[in-house]
Parts: sequence; structure tokens; C-alpha cells
Amino acid sequence: VQLQASGGGLVQPGGSLRLPCAASGSIFRTYFMAWYRQAPGKQRELVAHITSGGSTYYVDSVKGRFTISRDNAKNTVYLQMYSLKPEDTAVYYCYATYAGVHYWGKGTQVTVSS
Repeated sequence: VQLQASGGGLVQPGGSLRLPCAASGSIFRTYFMAWYRQAPGKQRELVAHITSGGSTYYVDSVKGRFTISRDNAKNTVYLQMYSLKPEDTAVYYCYATYAGVHYWGKGTQVTVSS
């Protein structure tokens, strides 16, 4: 499984970004998908995940501001981010797991600054 994340960039506080992650494979619909992030000097943390059935989870710090979704027809998972804060600045990584194997994409930098 190959994962390609994109959509990062520089945004002002209060702004929005959408991060798409395109995945390879013909059985994307069965993958468990997630977004992680790693800020400078900090450990990588789970931001949100979505199961094959569409159930979602969010870390408390992004609840109400971020939305994870998936489009199985496009083999893509999205992280829609609203009301961005400087503390959301990090490298965001797309993650997938299937049949007990873990896959990571290259990160995309999100910087929230005025």
C-alpha cells in the first residue's frame, strides 16, 4: 500500500486546510485509515481515524474543528481542518493498516502562523 498525502501549507490562525491522502490498492474500502501529526520536539500523535465502516475518532484537541472522511471510489481519505491554531503546526502523516501490516505516507507540513 502506498500513501500520498498532500494539501499542507502556511495558513493564518482561524484558517482552514484540507489534506487528502491517496492510497493504492483495490481494497481501499477495507483499510483502517488515520492521520497522525508530529510537532517539532514532540512525539507523533494520533489526530483522527476512520474505520472501514466509517466510524471516526478524534483526539480531544481537534474535536469540533477537524473532520476525517473517506471516499472509497477515489481511494482517498481526507482531513478537513477548520479554525486552525498555531498549536496545530506539525507534519501530518497519513496512516493505513490492513491485515496486520502498517503503512505510512510521507508527511505534509502544516504551519499555522500570522
